[in-house]
Amino acid sequence: MRNMSDDHTHVQEFFGARAADWDARFPDDGPAYAAAVSGLGLREGDRVLDAGCGTGRALPPLRAAVGPSGVVLGADLTPAMLQAAVRAGRDRDGQLLLADVAALPLRAESLDAVFGAGLISHLPDPAENLRELARVVRPGGTLALFHPIGRAALAARQGRQITPDDLRAEPNLRPLLAGSGWRMTSYVDEDIRFLALAVRDA
Repeated sequence: MRNMSDDHTHVQEFFGARAADWDARFPDDGPAYAAAVSGLGLREGDRVLDAGCGTGRALPPLRAAVGPSGVVLGADLTPAMLQAAVRAGRDRDGQLLLADVAALPLRAESLDAVFGAGLISHLPDPAENLRELARVVRPGGTLALFHPIGRAALAARQGRQITPDDLRAEPNLRPLLAGSGWRMTSYVDEDIRFLALAVRDA
């Protein structure tokens, strides 16, 4: 059995070391985030979580989507990432939580949607962690799994090949979601973005 604290330490070290210049490394991602948020179909007054929010780049478009009466939460495991979000002023768009997406401090069915950018590949137990996201979303609520570039472009940037066991490949992701309380409704994997949308099963 994997040691969850080791996973957490690894994630915190990885992102903690990169937090200070994270936004500067990806300055042109804003429109891609906004387009992905629009896929959630949020309405005025909705409650939404950015899971693994990092520096909070999704928080402004999420706030714009739910309006002043909505609730926007950003949860991340890495203090340095949340500090970078505050420095960027994004705490004005959402409440930041130092929290693990594997054990969210939220009531069951208390949200309308979850947004996760670059999240799936950093989950220590993807099936269990996606179940936890399903727990906090009402039936019929939505999930967006997003990355500002597609799988092939990301692999090329990292100097590696896509492997058949990649969790984000549609044949792997669809049953993973289905076994975790979600039904995939759309899947896009192109150079300019990766976006999988799913609905919380009743």
